[in-house]
Amino acid sequence: MLAGVSEGYYARLEQGREKHPSDQVLKALTRVFGLDAEATEHLHRLARQGLRGTGGSRGSADDRAPSHLVRLIGSWSTPAVILGPRFDILAANDAARALLSVMGTERNLLRFVFLDPAARRFHLDWEEIARTRVAGLRATAALNVEDETLRALVGQLLRRSEDFTRMWAEYDVRAKTHQTNRLLHPDAGQLTLIYQSFTVNGCPGQQLGTYQAEPGSPSEAALRRLVETPAGPGSAADEQPAPHDDPGPAGGAGR
Repeated sequence: MLAGVSEGYYARLEQGREKHPSDQVLKALTRVFGLDAEATEHLHRLARQGLRGTGGSRGSADDRAPSHLVRLIGSWSTPAVILGPRFDILAANDAARALLSVMGTERNLLRFVFLDPAARRFHLDWEEIARTRVAGLRATAALNVEDETLRALVGQLLRRSEDFTRMWAEYDVRAKTHQTNRLLHPDAGQLTLIYQSFTVNGCPGQQLGTYQAEPGSPSEAALRRLVETPAGPGSAADEQPAPHDDPGPAGGAGR
């Protein structure tokens, strides 16, 4: 018990079992756990979610990329993906398929990072990337407590990955909007890319993510060579669900 607020209370709030937290309690939680601005906003979203009541499971629309965005990123030479709320790759352009070919047929970023040994070779800063992935999933899970598919994903990762279990227990909440990725690609060699994500208006939980190299850098030249090389079949994005025609352009950065 810290300042009258227990860690168990926060867990109940996150699980949707604490419906009416007062402003005083929210302020106490922010102070006791030393929450930064992003975590504080997440806490208030949890409180608002509780007042509205928990939502139902995600519909199929969240698992299909808007067709206009698929066409848009298809015209880009910059690697770009559309991610679903459970961090599944819903769509990817040719450049992203070449960049992420190491994933094989895996479409889920969490399963790749924690269950595929290739991820630790691909991500030179694996621990940092893994923690960011978990923090993003934690934020999504807290706002979708009745999403059975998401719960199944978390359960699978808890059963099969000690690293995921350790990080999940830390209750870190961070929505990755901008992050440096140091990658070791089997064809392009070492790459340093900036990942930037944007919300997709009209498709709750979806993100549009791009990977960019610094202009004039060795990474830019290596990425250009990789993208210009025809990609082989069998990558994760080749098996993406069919796009749909729901309206909603990409919004501001972040989730």
